[in-house]
Formats: sequence, structure tokens, C-alpha cells
Amino acid sequence: MVYPDHGPADPPNPDMPREVLIDYMEAALIVSRSPRGAAALLRLGIQKLCKHLGEPGKNINDDIKALVAKGLPKRVQEALDSVRVIGNEAVHPGELDLKDSRDIALTLFRLVNFICEKMITEDKEVDEIFQSLPESKRAGIEARDQST
Repeated sequence: MVYPDHGPADPPNPDMPREVLIDYMEAALIVSRSPRGAAALLRLGIQKLCKHLGEPGKNINDDIKALVAKGLPKRVQEALDSVRVIGNEAVHPGELDLKDSRDIALTLFRLVNFICEKMITEDKEVDEIFQSLPESKRAGIEARDQST
């Protein structure tokens, strides 16, 4: 008998950067067998997502602080901090009740998608709408913005 080769994770956001998507999909493959391993991969994915968003990607806490200074919405900051704290605890043995680790890993999948939605997809959609305006209207908006 062949079992499906995927876990119960939500599908990835279609705008997820490839380097994050690779970790996300690997985590989805192992979450049922190794929730803590999946959480560790998702934490790595979040570091890569921070890097994709213009930060060094070496220290999630520092990256979140820098993104907040750049105007990161509070809800996205809370999601990033949740990933940082939950992911960090999930990779330290003895700090987490193992029966909850699958639920925590599944929460991390949702949070990674949420962050991609807020930081990448929404910007992309607004850009597409703005670019669909006639060029003369966009030029008028740009002129208005330069006059202030």
C-alpha cells in the first residue's frame, strides 16, 4: 500500500520565495513523523524569508526589529515573533511538551503563509492594480507625490 507523501500542512502561499518554499515543502513531508524537525525547518524558512525581505537573515529577533523600524505592520511583527519563539522552543529538547509539538508545527505553517501573504502577496496585488492604471494617471500621481 502506498501512502501519500505529504502531511497535513496547508499548501504554501503561491508567492512564497523559492528558498523558503523548499524548506516549507520538506517540513510538510516530515511533519507527521517529526513535528520538531518540521518546526526547525520552518524556523530556518523564516530566517530565509527575513533575508528575502532585505534583512541579514542571521538573527530573527534583530531582523524583526529592523523590519519594524521600516514600517512592518504590528500584526506581521506579532506573527514573526510567534514564529521566532515557537520555532526556537521547538528545537530545544525538554522545553516543550512533545504531545503539543505537532500542533505547534502546524501553527508555524500557517504563520509562514500569513507572513508571505502580508509582506509579499498584498504588495504584489497593489502593485498590479496600480500598474493597470493609465500611464498618464500614474504620472499625475507621481507628480503630486513629489510636490509634497
